[in-house]
Amino acid sequence: MGRSWFRRRQVGLGWRPIRWQGWLVTVLAVALAVGTLTILHGSSARVPIVILIVAVYAAVALATGGARPVEAAVPEDQPIEGEAEIGVGGVEQRLALRALTSGRVSPSSPGEPALVVEHLTKRFGERVAVDDVSFSVDVGEVFGFLGPNGAGKTTTVRMLATLIAPTSGTARVAGLLLDPANGVEIRKRIAVMTENPGLYLRLTVAENLEFFAGLYELAQPQARIGQALAAVNLTGRANDPCGCLSKGLRQRVALARTLLSDPAIVFLDEPTSGLDPVASREVHELIDGLRERGVTVFLTTHRLEEAERLCDRVAILNTSLRTIGRPDELRDRLFTKALVVRTAAPLASPDAVFAVAGVDGWRADDTSRYVLTVSDTRVAAPAVTRALVAAGADLLSLAEAQHSLEDVYLELIGDDVEAAR
Repeated sequence: MGRSWFRRRQVGLGWRPIRWQGWLVTVLAVALAVGTLTILHGSSARVPIVILIVAVYAAVALATGGARPVEAAVPEDQPIEGEAEIGVGGVEQRLALRALTSGRVSPSSPGEPALVVEHLTKRFGERVAVDDVSFSVDVGEVFGFLGPNGAGKTTTVRMLATLIAPTSGTARVAGLLLDPANGVEIRKRIAVMTENPGLYLRLTVAENLEFFAGLYELAQPQARIGQALAAVNLTGRANDPCGCLSKGLRQRVALARTLLSDPAIVFLDEPTSGLDPVASREVHELIDGLRERGVTVFLTTHRLEEAERLCDRVAILNTSLRTIGRPDELRDRLFTKALVVRTAAPLASPDAVFAVAGVDGWRADDTSRYVLTVSDTRVAAPAVTRALVAAGADLLSLAEAQHSLEDVYLELIGDDVEAAR
């Protein structure tokens, strides 16, 4: 049978109808039971007949889906690269993701970016939420969108998702001009996962996905629901009411919902919020898998280490765009190269020791720790090492100073007046 008529109750006994056929069978069963009790009033045969009606009703409910869980329909004939390292659960998720994206064709023209934003501005009355923002995102890129609360990140996503209109500026989303006339077509090509999942808590996980699959008018909803649940490792929770799930599990249900329509661009707002480290790692692997399948991921997050781990490029926004680039490019752009030298004892004459090729200057960061400003670490590091040995210093360590994406973020945002609004 193609679609289930009934679903087993999570609270209490029995089944509940989920389609018109199930409701028809339920109404007939109730009518027969009431009619039997009324017509055979006082007869000893009425109880066995009612029991027979209930038994037939239960058999129909079981036969039409009452005991069948949602299963992932994923291809099993093709191996996944790195299968031994991923593990059984990871392989199942990759197979499900492959099945979900197997029929997707990028709507953008060859070589055209997935997103092109030009001078996008949004005002709410006198307040400027987004000010003259321009950037582009390539197809299959994981693009990080960072900034403090109130910086305009969500407003930008809402404009690109056609939920609100920009005050000025324009954009191309999945090959389509950001215009009210293209709103429906754009929404068919994208998916948005908000920080608040917005699920129907009295419905089960599968029922929530069935509802949204109906909105998308999917051709094979049950198969895609199974694949989406397998991709986020929630197949075993398909029949649990969403109201009984933790926040982290609801996040994963919302992530499964975004995968249903096989979008070309996925907007993810804090996708690992509320997740434990294991579940967060699974989401990271899923995002990596989406990148491999050519899906463009637009990621807003406050977890800077997450952005550094996942994103090909990041943009830092604070109403206006402060900077954009690869994390390593931003570090090189904002911070001078430096070597950190630790010795067992303070140097007697550091000026003489550090007067070597490639070293532009130095400062003592501690009694026996020195930070050297250098123009080229490949030239300076060997020269400093030789100079320390020649001076008879006991060298404990010599390493290039490392700056994280958090350092970049704080350098651009930490003392910004707008961040304190």
